[in-house]
Amino acid sequence: MRKFFAAAFFCFLFLLSTSQVRAQDIITDKKLITVDIGRQMVYAWEHGKLIFSTKASTGMYYTPTIKGSFTIYRKYPLQDMKGNYPPYEPYFIKNVPNVMYFYQAYAIHGAYWHNMFGTKYTHGCVNVPVAASQWLFNFADVGTQVVVF
Repeated sequence: MRKFFAAAFFCFLFLLSTSQVRAQDIITDKKLITVDIGRQMVYAWEHGKLIFSTKASTGMYYTPTIKGSFTIYRKYPLQDMKGNYPPYEPYFIKNVPNVMYFYQAYAIHGAYWHNMFGTKYTHGCVNVPVAASQWLFNFADVGTQVVVF
């Protein structure tokens, strides 16, 4: 039954891609985070009501953010991150704040090193402003559903 509602929810959001996401569009009694890649936005929902939103940056052309339905499986208040994803330059960033992994190495986290929110700018992660990442980190527990579309 849960898979049915998740699938129905995902399809419904897909159909809404040309209109603004509204609280009445979400049917859930749990906490939920949605990532709208097209709008470069992150939304937090509780009991079917939109309670928080922020601009985001998601993956660039060669490192797109994965789409689908996931759950947060690990959280770190601070973590160093490094990667090498050609054709992009390798990176090493110390003290990345409010890291919430939702699938393999994909995470929602704060970004203090850029202000490109609202555009695709990452190696696949979902970057949000640091203050927004703190809010989301406090809101979401391990097990919170994340839907990326």
